[in-house]
Amino acid sequence: MGRMPTPRERTEQIERDTLSPRATLAAASKGRERDEAQDPIRTVFQRDRDRIVHSKAFRRLKHKTQVFLAPEGDHYRVRLTHTLDVSQIARTVARALRLNEDLTEAIALGHDLGHTPFGHLGEQALTPFLGRPFRHSEESLRVVDHLEDDGNGLNLTWEVRDGIVNHPWSMPPPATLEAQIVRFSDRIAYINHDVDDAVRAGVLDPAELPAEPMAVLGDTHSRRIDTLVTDLIEQSDDQPEIRLSPSVFAALDALRDFLFEQVYLRETARGENEKAVKLIRDLFAYFLEHPQEMPPEYHQAPGDLPTRVADFIAGMTDRYALRTYERLFLPQGWLI
Repeated sequence: MGRMPTPRERTEQIERDTLSPRATLAAASKGRERDEAQDPIRTVFQRDRDRIVHSKAFRRLKHKTQVFLAPEGDHYRVRLTHTLDVSQIARTVARALRLNEDLTEAIALGHDLGHTPFGHLGEQALTPFLGRPFRHSEESLRVVDHLEDDGNGLNLTWEVRDGIVNHPWSMPPPATLEAQIVRFSDRIAYINHDVDDAVRAGVLDPAELPAEPMAVLGDTHSRRIDTLVTDLIEQSDDQPEIRLSPSVFAALDALRDFLFEQVYLRETARGENEKAVKLIRDLFAYFLEHPQEMPPEYHQAPGDLPTRVADFIAGMTDRYALRTYERLFLPQGWLI
């Protein structure tokens, strides 16, 4: 009598039997930088997902800005809720297309691990110190490769790492269809929830939303998500790449352009944005002069000192950055 298959082997067989020929199979992964024994229960992509969820960087996402700096309300999105939005959309699309849902989920949950405090302002603040653009996707890869697990990294599979580093549209196309789904899901998620948050914050009046994109996408948050997800699935089914129809993609881009003009780069936010950039740059200059005050894992990572200081700053939550700035640069009251 032969050996009974393990739960992982049964899952791998289910993938072979049920997923699309275009899907990335866990059993066919290109593997990890460091070889590991297979888990008897979970596939390699399920293990990657679990490692990401249990990482310190993932937990810190709950205190990192999405759009609005240090929002007071309880219902604004933060980087963690954005990540969950992306994961939910991406998993829905992957399942509908019979692609690998576990791989898709792992990439989605890990795609923003390297995001700076104060959103994209933090990226802008760090760039002048490095002699190169600071890209949060590249930092996310450094997090999982070198910074997590006390400097040992998470040793993720090649496919998850590729999807994480190449999720922005400014990067080369990722290698798997599952990672392409995450790329689209990221944009679908943030454009729609940023509209929702901007209306809630009083930054936008719903009547100001651009008429043409609204006519294509829908007049409510749920209708826009439904339009985009449905179109993405219909246009990508049995196709060599993940895509939206030209009219829906154009409407999504037009809404994104509107957000940049009216929300992300709005004149009324300039003063607070400049304060956030100054805070990041002052912290960077301080730790460049006092690297011994950084935790040990930031001394073990590869790269020159500015790169490792950027690792430390990028890992900060908004409130930790504010507290550190206060401790280092503001006078402290006497304890009597």
